[in-house]
Amino acid sequence: MKFYRLLILGLSLAVVSCSGQNKKINGISFVASGVAIDSTHVNPVVNVNANYAAIMPFGFIRNLEHPEIRYSTRGQWFGETKEGAKQYINELRKEGIKTMLKPQIWVYHGEFTGYIEMTNEEDWKTLETTYSNFILDFAEVAEEAKVEILCIGTELEKFIEHRPDYWNNLISEIKTIYKGKLTYAANWDEFKRTPFWDQLDYIGVDAYFPVSEEKTPSVERCLEGWQAHKSVIKGLYDKHQKPILFTEFGYRSVDYSGKEPWKVDRSENDVNMVAQVNTTTALFETFWQEEWFAGGFVWKWFHNYENVGGQNNNRFTPQNKPAEQVIQKYYSQ
Repeated sequence: MKFYRLLILGLSLAVVSCSGQNKKINGISFVASGVAIDSTHVNPVVNVNANYAAIMPFGFIRNLEHPEIRYSTRGQWFGETKEGAKQYINELRKEGIKTMLKPQIWVYHGEFTGYIEMTNEEDWKTLETTYSNFILDFAEVAEEAKVEILCIGTELEKFIEHRPDYWNNLISEIKTIYKGKLTYAANWDEFKRTPFWDQLDYIGVDAYFPVSEEKTPSVERCLEGWQAHKSVIKGLYDKHQKPILFTEFGYRSVDYSGKEPWKVDRSENDVNMVAQVNTTTALFETFWQEEWFAGGFVWKWFHNYENVGGQNNNRFTPQNKPAEQVIQKYYSQ
């Protein structure tokens, strides 16, 4: 009898272990706000069956050629600061939500961070110093809070292209501070050229791949549109043997949502809920059953659930839209 009890126990542990290994990162990108959060803000995250949230504190630079990053300043929103990030992490953890800490840079006027590029060596050195201060400070936050994943940068292609030695040294320095898993959020057209995947735990991709030029793309057409991209993504996994993590993914509820998913404009015209549902469904159907795919983080999720999204909103958030039920369904599997 003792043998059989041990055998059953061993099989049970094996099942638990395997299910734990296969469980996806079902994440949301939790947008920083000006206030502390509480359980009323976290409950909708639980209700959508998410098990992870990306917390996104911000540093700011004046323009693409300006080298000084400022962060955790008095004028910033609470959620964008070190103290706010800690509070968000702790509040989400109370409800069993794990965290990816994802410090990001905002260029004034919303210019694309991938184009940050200095014009002389002195400015490059200043940028490196201030970026190190920024990311190492949050590495300390991540270690102190026992965050599960730290994202070391988001869409910084020119910075990485011009200063590869700096980034190699920075990753080594981060590892002396933070002992959890590391990733980098490469833009969808950048990730193939990112040089340091072997030093990280996940290949991070902001997955705004074009998949259909239809006004209201069908699920079938989006599935077809994913195939060429999927083979490239899988090829990178095969090369580095690192799981793929969609550090951001999502679509606007707008006409032509699958054509240029990265586009952000202020137009509130052409709301199209079916387009958002179909593109989102196709992404889940393409990736969520793949063993080499770790999961991802929906872009984006706001704390004040009752007051965002809805039938007249054509932005990225799925909140209070049919796409939210799609996410809830796939996150429950």
